[in-house]
Amino acid sequence: MKNCDVAAQLESYRHTIDNIDAALLRILGERFRCTNEVGVLKAEYNLPAVDKDRESRQYSRLRILAENAGLDQDFVENLMKFIIEEVVQRHNQIAAEHQARRETAPQS
Repeated sequence: MKNCDVAAQLESYRHTIDNIDAALLRILGERFRCTNEVGVLKAEYNLPAVDKDRESRQYSRLRILAENAGLDQDFVENLMKFIIEEVVQRHNQIAAEHQARRETAPQS
């Protein structure tokens, strides 16, 4: 393969990777919009930010999905732990803001 062919192929792969990265970020943004809504619902009904049973089921499901996709299961679990930790932090923040609004709202 000639150098110009290699450069063109490399550029094509990189363009595809850039498009995939953009799609991943859009999907991640949508995931956080949805989990924020979960956080609002939990705050309204005074539910805990963490559901350990749900997390356990999710990690089991994600390990299967990772295996089926040919991905390292530990990598996927660690990536999702990072994302879930951010979600829990956001849920705690939403709950604190919700509680503060309750405390400052005029009583009827």
